[in-house]
Amino acid sequence: MSEVQLTTLCYLERGDEYLMLHRISKKNDINKDKWIGVGGHFEDLESPEECIRREVLEETGYDIPLCDFEYRGMITFISDKGDYELMSLFTAPCPLEEPKPCDEGEFSFVKKEDVYDLNLWEGDKIFFRLLQERKDFFSLKMAYDKEDNLREAILDGKDILK
Repeated sequence: MSEVQLTTLCYLERGDEYLMLHRISKKNDINKDKWIGVGGHFEDLESPEECIRREVLEETGYDIPLCDFEYRGMITFISDKGDYELMSLFTAPCPLEEPKPCDEGEFSFVKKEDVYDLNLWEGDKIFFRLLQERKDFFSLKMAYDKEDNLREAILDGKDILK
């Protein structure tokens, strides 16, 4: 069985825009050339909220209070390549100042309706839609084949690709 990776991801919101990170700088990056939010792997003894707060601070320089993060969903990623990841998904208000430079890529503010035009993982489009349509907590399982094509998406126990 694959080792479970525990991660977080946050979409920082400023009005009708998200702060997006274009992953172009990191070597051997599974997200190379993709646009994603801010986040990363848990460190020892961290809760999901503590992890995302630390990751946002490290990547953007934004010191956002823990209480401003909204825990929106749990995403289970499975890949036929052997990856298994549980990702805690958050949103939070974005401070007015610009983010500090990030060694993983370049930040850009993107209108929420325009994020679908970016180079995203196919499953990310699903949870962007859920973030817009729902306020309740959701559970989403996404499985990818060896070519990184989305082959399964289960939302709150229901298959949404069929």
